[in-house]
Amino acid sequence: MNLQTLFGGPPLAVLFKLIIISVIVGIVLAALGLSPYDIIASVRNLFLRIYNMGYEAIDLALRYFLLGAVIVFPLWLISRVLKTLGRRQ
Repeated sequence: MNLQTLFGGPPLAVLFKLIIISVIVGIVLAALGLSPYDIIASVRNLFLRIYNMGYEAIDLALRYFLLGAVIVFPLWLISRVLKTLGRRQ
């Protein structure tokens, strides 16, 4: 395998271009008040929020289920008992 094919040109020229572009992007990000730690923390917080949102949705669904079950299950049980008593008579 040829290094020029791998790098997309002469390796030293590509490395020099990457260094220059990295410095320019670093200057722009510093002007915006960002640091590498902020970016890493933001990505970490994003994944934590998505993770927590999944469990919050499950918790919310469970609460709705329990709230409805307090009414639905006793009514179902009463209707089953009344149907069973009605068949006997």
